[in-house]
Amino acid sequence: MSIAIYLDPPFIVWLVDRFVPVFLAVRTGEPTIVIPIFSALKGASKMKPEFPGLSPLLLQTDQPVPPDWDFESGSGVVLLIPDADRKAIDQTPWSDILESRLSAYPKTANPVFISMPGGERAVVVFVADQLQTFKALTLARKVIGPLIADRLEEINVLCLLDDEVAAGAMAEALLAAAHAALFQLPKITGKASEPNNLKAMRYFGNLGNADFGYAEATAEGNNLARWLTHLPGNYLTPGIYRDFAESLARQEGWKTEFYDRDKLEELGAGAFLSVVEASPVRDAGILHMEYRPPGAEGKPLALVGKGICFDTGGSNLKVGSSMLGMHGDMQGSAVALGAFLAITRMKFDQPVDCWLALAENHIGSRAVKCNDVITALDGTTIELINTDAEGRMVLSDTLALVSRGKPRAIIDYATLTGAVVSALGQRMAGAITNRRDWVEPLIQAGERCGERVWPFPYEDDYDEDLESQVADTQQCRTKGPGDHIYAARLLGRFVAKDIGWVHVDMASSGTHPGGLAQIPTDLQGFGVRFGVEWLKKVANE
Repeated sequence: MSIAIYLDPPFIVWLVDRFVPVFLAVRTGEPTIVIPIFSALKGASKMKPEFPGLSPLLLQTDQPVPPDWDFESGSGVVLLIPDADRKAIDQTPWSDILESRLSAYPKTANPVFISMPGGERAVVVFVADQLQTFKALTLARKVIGPLIADRLEEINVLCLLDDEVAAGAMAEALLAAAHAALFQLPKITGKASEPNNLKAMRYFGNLGNADFGYAEATAEGNNLARWLTHLPGNYLTPGIYRDFAESLARQEGWKTEFYDRDKLEELGAGAFLSVVEASPVRDAGILHMEYRPPGAEGKPLALVGKGICFDTGGSNLKVGSSMLGMHGDMQGSAVALGAFLAITRMKFDQPVDCWLALAENHIGSRAVKCNDVITALDGTTIELINTDAEGRMVLSDTLALVSRGKPRAIIDYATLTGAVVSALGQRMAGAITNRRDWVEPLIQAGERCGERVWPFPYEDDYDEDLESQVADTQQCRTKGPGDHIYAARLLGRFVAKDIGWVHVDMASSGTHPGGLAQIPTDLQGFGVRFGVEWLKKVANE
C-alpha cells in the first residue's frame, strides 16, 4: 500500500481527495492512502482546554440567627418563608418593612425582590411544604440570578421553614444555582473575563436534610458538561477531548484505556468505524476510565456517552442551518464525564466505569453510504439507512464492548433523535430501559434530583419495522415516527440481556431557551444529577 502526504489548503482538498488515490493506484498498481498534512496536524492541536471547576465560594452553614441583624454593604438576604404560614415573616428583625413592601405585590408573586431603606436587596421566597426538587431549583435560579447580577459580595440565607424536606431542598438548590450562575462558559477572546463579586454564602436557621457536598459535586459535574459542550469544534476534536479526559483522569486517580482505530479494527468494531471512514485524522476511539474507591469490590456500574465532536451528517449531508451547533453533538459524553467527576467528588463507595465514544462524522470520498452493510463488534450486520444516524452506530459497538465486562448496570447518554424532542418538548429527557420494573423508579429518580425523565416503551415487536433484506437489521427506519424508540431497540441488541440498562435520549433536554431548573444558560448539561441519583439507586439494590 502506498501513502501520499500533501499540503492541504482548502481549494485543493476536494480535488486531491477524489483523484489522487485513483491516479496513484493506476501508476503503482496498489491502493493508496492520502493524508492531508495540515488536517492531520489539526488533530494534534496545541490548544489544551483548562476546566476552571467551581468558582471560589465560602460556604458557612448552621449559623445561629443573630437577634439584631443589620445588612452590610454589598450583601443581600434571602428569606425562606413557609407559604402556608406567611406570618413567619414576623420572626425577622425587619418584619414591618417587609410586610409594608410586600403589600404592593399580588399574593401570587414569588419570589419578591425588595429594596431596603439603605439600598440593600432582600428576597422573600414563599416555599410550599414537601416542595419538589425541580420547583426548588427553579425558584433558586430566579432568586440567585438577579443577586449575582447586582454584584453582591455575600448572600445570607435565613430559613424559617419547619418542613424538613422543603428546607433541605431549598438550601441545596440555592447553592447549586449559585455555582451554575457564577460559572462562565468559555469564550474565545483576547479580553479578560469579568470576575465574579460573590464570595460567600451563609445559611441561618433550619437546613433540613440538605447535603451541600452533593450540591457542590453535581454542580461541578454540570459545569464540566456545559463547558465541554460549549467549546467550538476546533477546540474539542476527538484527539483534544481524549487528551483532556486523560489529563483529568491523572488528576483524579482514574485508570484509563483508549481503544484507537487500529484496536477497533482488530476487534471488528465496524459500526463505530463506519462513522469515521471519512475522517482525515485518525484520532477517533473509545476511552474507558475506571473509578475504584478504597475497599470497593464487585462489578462496576457503567456510564456511557455519545461523543460526536462534530456531525456533518456524512453522505446524508445536513443542510447548513442544521449543521449549526453540531459541535455540541458530544453532550452525552460530557454529561457522562460530568457525572463521573461528581461521583468521584462525593467519594462514592461503589466502583464505576465511564466510556466515551469519541469521533467526528465527516463527508468525503471514503464516507459510507445508504444501504451499505457493516458488521458490528458482536457480529451483528447492520444495513445503513441514514448516515446522519451516526450516534447509534458509535454507541452500538461501545455498548457491546462495555457488556463484555459484565457491569452491574449501564446508563448511556446521547443527543440522539429529533423524535424525542417532538414527543417531550425541551423540559425532560426520554428514557428507555430493558427492565420493566425500572420504569417507575426512573420517574422517581428524576423527581428526586430535579432532572426529570419520561420512559418510553421497549417492546420487541418494534423490531419488525427494522427488518432488512440484506442484513440482520436496519440501522433505522426509512421514514415514520418513533425514531427514539427504534434507536433504543437497535442499541439494546448490544447490551447483554442479564445487564440492566437505561438509555437517556437527551436531545429533548440538552438545551432550553432562557435556562431551566437551576441552570441559567440555554445549554443545560442535563443528566449529571440524574446519573448520580440513578447510580445511588442501583447501588442500593
